[in-house]
Amino acid sequence: MSQPALSIVIPTHERAETLLRCLRHIEVQTIVDQIEVIVVSDGHDEKTTALFEKQAWRMPVHFLEIEKSQQGTARNRGVKEVKGEYVLFIGDDIFLEPDVCEIHLRTHAKFGSRKPELCAALGFTTWDPSLGITPVMQWLERSGWQFGYPKIQRYAHSFLPSKIQASFAYTSHISLPTDLAKAHPFRGDISLYGWEDIEWGMRLRNSGVRFFYEPDAKATHAHHLTLKESLERMETIGQSLVRIAKVAPEFQQKLTSWRLCILTLLSFLPTMSGVHRKALLRGIKRAMRNK
Repeated sequence: MSQPALSIVIPTHERAETLLRCLRHIEVQTIVDQIEVIVVSDGHDEKTTALFEKQAWRMPVHFLEIEKSQQGTARNRGVKEVKGEYVLFIGDDIFLEPDVCEIHLRTHAKFGSRKPELCAALGFTTWDPSLGITPVMQWLERSGWQFGYPKIQRYAHSFLPSKIQASFAYTSHISLPTDLAKAHPFRGDISLYGWEDIEWGMRLRNSGVRFFYEPDAKATHAHHLTLKESLERMETIGQSLVRIAKVAPEFQQKLTSWRLCILTLLSFLPTMSGVHRKALLRGIKRAMRNK
């Protein structure tokens, strides 16, 4: 391969077995001969390191290791090594269908005469059914808190409205021109899970980048969640909202008094939505106390 058409950047952290399955799905891509993969380990992990000492791959795979930071920093490090014209961001627990990479490149090719540097392609991701889908996983998808694709079905095979697209900046499955990825790196000062993708998506939107939703690029997410785990994560999201509002002013509007008042009222609902809002509020209050 002289130069890959598509570079896949995968941040990973202590999930060697799942990462191996992720890479095996990439090996069977229809255009595997046009792909390179950059895996960035966010912190040292013996099992992950051993994976790249023992395995052989059908495509070039570059393995890097950084000090424990966060996924955005790991992605930025991976982008520095990219040789392809386009870069596809996925997670280490994302399993691509065989034609996904081909579809991403085909989608970008459609915009060859329409400022391709201002287009990102969003693929479709849903839960891996083999893991068992819990009621909370179903709710997360319906509500839009995670993989809110039901909310954008009407925009299939078209551009998302600019006003909503940042909420769908899913870096578990999105591609864009490499030059664009280099021009808009992820923030390095966001350490908690929850908002870094959206903040990145806001900056892309403000630069005139549009998101094209291509549901035929299908993938599954190999991550099982219980209600307890989901509520713990929602509390973390609340804490991270307070932190990101300090460095990204656009998030401050989510913490106004009237919004928190409404959030408090809704948190009393005896529903899946209510208990998650209560966890979110708990995280917000904890972060505010620790300011």
